[in-house]
Amino acid sequence: QVQVVESGGGLVQPGGSLRLSCAASGSIFSVYAMGWYRQAPGKQRELVADITAGISTTYLDSVKGRFTISRDNAKNTVYLQMNSLKPEDTAVYYCKAVLRTSTSYKNDFWGQGTQVTVSS
Repeated sequence: QVQVVESGGGLVQPGGSLRLSCAASGSIFSVYAMGWYRQAPGKQRELVADITAGISTTYLDSVKGRFTISRDNAKNTVYLQMNSLKPEDTAVYYCKAVLRTSTSYKNDFWGQGTQVTVSS
């Protein structure tokens, strides 16, 4: 079995920072990519940032220059450093891991989500 667990959300004032962490564990053979998505109330889930095994990164235009994604391959962990946060960044943030496991050549695994609220 595979687990994907996020941590690090919370309440922060505009202009503040938060760091999200996501760890994948279980019968993992390899990690193709890991990424962060978010979903605000009444809106569709959107890709915020992702990073491949080759350390290629993709960012949502509205977070470029403010958010940084990084990963620790040895720990199957991905981080999202979020700076200069804005109220419009408020959402539930989900981690997705694209993995090769003992039972699947390639599959998406999602975490349970962590709330990020930016408000004064």
